[in-house]
Amino acid sequence: MHIITDLIIYPIKSLAGIPVQHANALRSGFQHDRRWMLLDEDNVFLTQREIPELALFAPEIKDDKMSIRYQNEHFFFDISETSNVAIPTKVFTDDADTMEVSRNSNQWFSDMLKKKVRLVHLKDDQSRQHYNKNKNEHIFVSLADGYPYLLAGHESLDHLNRKLQQPLAMNRFRPNMVVTSSVPHEEDEWGELTIGSAKFLNMKPCGRCKIITINQTTTVIDNEPLTILNTYRKAGHNVMFGTNMTCVREGMVHVGDTIYRADC
Repeated sequence: MHIITDLIIYPIKSLAGIPVQHANALRSGFQHDRRWMLLDEDNVFLTQREIPELALFAPEIKDDKMSIRYQNEHFFFDISETSNVAIPTKVFTDDADTMEVSRNSNQWFSDMLKKKVRLVHLKDDQSRQHYNKNKNEHIFVSLADGYPYLLAGHESLDHLNRKLQQPLAMNRFRPNMVVTSSVPHEEDEWGELTIGSAKFLNMKPCGRCKIITINQTTTVIDNEPLTILNTYRKAGHNVMFGTNMTCVREGMVHVGDTIYRADC
C-alpha cells in the first residue's frame, strides 16, 4: 500500500514551496500552484536556473492574501489582484496569457533581486496548453515547466542518497506529491491513480535540469546529484527523477490518503 506523505504547492514559479495538508486537484495543477511567475524586461520567464536566490523567497497564502518573505523583507498582495495589463508570454515553447499583478509587486521584486522584473498571474486555467507528442494531445497546465503535477517516491530519493557524499532533501526535486514506495523509481511505471476524490494519469518520467543542483536552503550549487543520476537514470539526453502526472478527475487530496492504482 502506498500513501501520500507530503503535498507541496509552489504558488510563484521557482520560488519556495508551501507544504499543505490538503490540496484541491484541478486539471491545470493544484489550486494556486504555479499560477504566478516572474518575467524579465523582455517578458521571458525567470527561474532558479538564472537566479538561484529565488529559492529563498518564501510564500504563504492565508485569507486570500499571498505574503512573500525574503531575508528581512516582507510583501503581500491579494491573490485576485491584477492591474488588468495583459502580457502574452511563453513557458518554453508554450504560449501563455498572463496578467500583470501590480506595479507595487514589480517594484518589490525588482528591488529585492536588483534586477527589473515583473510579477504576472496566469489569466485563467485555459490560458496555457502543453503538447504531449507521445500521447498526441494537448493538456491544460499551469505555469509549471511542462506538466501540472510531479510525483516522487521516498525510496527513489533514499536510493540516490545512498550513492551521494551528502544526502539531499526531497525539496531539491520540487515535487507536488511525495509518496511511500518500496522500490526505487517504481512510480515511473504507475498508470492511472486514484488519490482522495481525484484521479491522475501518469504521463512520463520527469527529465531534470540543473535546479536539482541548487541547495534550496542555502542556494549553494553542487553538481553531484546530476552527475550520479547520469550514471543510472539517463534516458536520451535527460536524467530522470520523479514522474509527471495530469489530473483526469478533479477532487481533494490529503496527506495520508491511500493511492489506488488501476493496474493493481
